[in-house]
Amino acid sequence: MLHGVQQGLEQLRQRRLTVLIVCHSLRFYAVDKFMARRLMTSQQIESVIKERINQSLHQRITFAEFMELALYHPQLGYYATPGSIIGPQGDFVTSPHMGHDFGEVIAEQFVDMWEALGKPDDFTLMEMGAGQGLVAGDAIAHLHTHHQSCFKCLSYIIVEKSPALKAEQKKRLGKWQQQGLSIVWKNLEDIEAERITGCAFSNELVDAFPVHWVELHAGQLKEMWVVVSEDKGFCAVAAELSTNQLAKYFENIDLNLGETYLEGYRTEVNLAAISWLAQVEAKLARGYILTIDYGYTAKRYYSPSRREGTLQCYYRHSHHSDPFIHIGEQDITAHVDFTTLEKHGDELGLQTIGFTQQGLFLMALGLGDRLQQLSQPTDPAQPATGQTIQKIMMRREALQQLISPMGLGNFCVLIQSKGLTQKEFVRPLKGLTIPPLF
Repeated sequence: MLHGVQQGLEQLRQRRLTVLIVCHSLRFYAVDKFMARRLMTSQQIESVIKERINQSLHQRITFAEFMELALYHPQLGYYATPGSIIGPQGDFVTSPHMGHDFGEVIAEQFVDMWEALGKPDDFTLMEMGAGQGLVAGDAIAHLHTHHQSCFKCLSYIIVEKSPALKAEQKKRLGKWQQQGLSIVWKNLEDIEAERITGCAFSNELVDAFPVHWVELHAGQLKEMWVVVSEDKGFCAVAAELSTNQLAKYFENIDLNLGETYLEGYRTEVNLAAISWLAQVEAKLARGYILTIDYGYTAKRYYSPSRREGTLQCYYRHSHHSDPFIHIGEQDITAHVDFTTLEKHGDELGLQTIGFTQQGLFLMALGLGDRLQQLSQPTDPAQPATGQTIQKIMMRREALQQLISPMGLGNFCVLIQSKGLTQKEFVRPLKGLTIPPLF
């Protein structure tokens, strides 16, 4: 009988091993298929870009046009292709991937804005570049649970270029639409002027706008154009500026690169951010523009010591500075010049409410309280288990990453306003107050 039991256990072990091998094989097969699909897409987008270059005047295009095609081509661009490109299984993670806390804490700022505006019956949140819909899902759920009065006044607009991400957002947020919440997807240009009373916001959007690449040659600013070389493939060559807006850009921030900067100094200019801010301002009747991203003030961004610029590419959770490899398979970003966003906002009639770091912003909105609560037992009469301790430690680590000055906590937060009364303007927003523990 013992021998029969041993035989049965051995057969069960072999079946379990077979199932594990099949599961692993299927997993690797799925990954291989995904990577093969991305490689094929990369080859296709390379062909599209080469054709664009060959058809253009002088057989060259600006780096901004190259970046636009690589990231946002409707069928082949990095953000347009289906598959997991964002998150732990993708190429990079963002603050919302650290858990529900980021979206929930940001929701506290939305409630504060709603109250500052006099609790309007129609309070609109317009999220631009909503990724996988994580912030929207977490913020809406938090408002529904903890701030019903604000939730009842809420409508939500999502501005998203990527068909793949838009599909994920609709799937994630469909339950709220079924419950009667107004959630619509629109292009920015299709939203009527001064439609919004509320907050237009973005998280890690502006860094992915196509940028112009410029370089200093013999004291003169030149633009780096993208060409096709027979032996090198895509590469950059210096030529005249594609637009005089590039020179004016540095004049507006009081920088003369030809005076103190060394030969070969290379950096980026985000003209798309200026156009974007003007479009957003036009849609806002009364309320706020909240921009969260990694970047610097102009003085730090264009420091003479930062002679290679800030351009970075993200591929399978590693980063490098070569935009001409893994085309269509990798993200391409550049830091945000927040001084230009502020100055251009002033020209548009926006008023700067405040500028701070993400760590301080989230702490002021209650993230510190959440960290403190993790130190308190949920039920003193119930002894902690290894599993509960592990969950607490993992959540604590996620919250620490959101505020770490060496990482996400060093992101910048800019809040601008339009149409506020003097009383509303001077009223301090919760996220800009001195946070607890500081």
